[in-house]
Amino acid sequence: MDAMADKISADDERVRPSREQAEAAVRTLIAWAGDDPTREGLADTPSRVVRAYGELFAGYESDGRDVLDRVFEEVAGYEDMVLVKDIPFHSHCEHHMLPFFGNAHVAYYPRNGVVGLSKIARLVDVYARRLQTQETMTSQIVTAMQDALDPRGVAVMIEAEHMCMSMRGIAKAGSRTVTSRFSGMFLDNPAEQARFLTMVRG
Repeated sequence: MDAMADKISADDERVRPSREQAEAAVRTLIAWAGDDPTREGLADTPSRVVRAYGELFAGYESDGRDVLDRVFEEVAGYEDMVLVKDIPFHSHCEHHMLPFFGNAHVAYYPRNGVVGLSKIARLVDVYARRLQTQETMTSQIVTAMQDALDPRGVAVMIEAEHMCMSMRGIAKAGSRTVTSRFSGMFLDNPAEQARFLTMVRG
């Protein structure tokens, strides 16, 4: 994946609308929903929504690989699996712009050192804070880990509930979607996949 494709950059060919245009769009949606965007309770809603979107979609401003830019090589020869599990996240479905949320489990086999554990959680946030599909997010985390760390293998599993399925359409609250992707040792050896899954469930 090309670095320039991983984030919206200053010279991106897409033109980002102004804050004023974004707030006008929110007012239009409020009116379309059937309410009055000028009434007291809604008058400041467009600016609040735009501020919230700045936080919710901050992942577009970052390259996931840059999060993993520091590796600790003095780890006393540690070569076994490193697993960070139950990383909570919130994201938004790119099809309906409704939230999906859950936990990510990320493991890797180091080759030339280890990365700070908090960096893995930050990596999950970079991709969660975008319009996403769960499948794409799972793959993006694996690709970023492979590109930045050159590990012997990466395993990622994401479990999430999607509001586009819980709040609308079939309206089945509580159902969860599970996605996974493996590379390197995990992809080549089913026993390593089983070990990863056992550690996650344990």
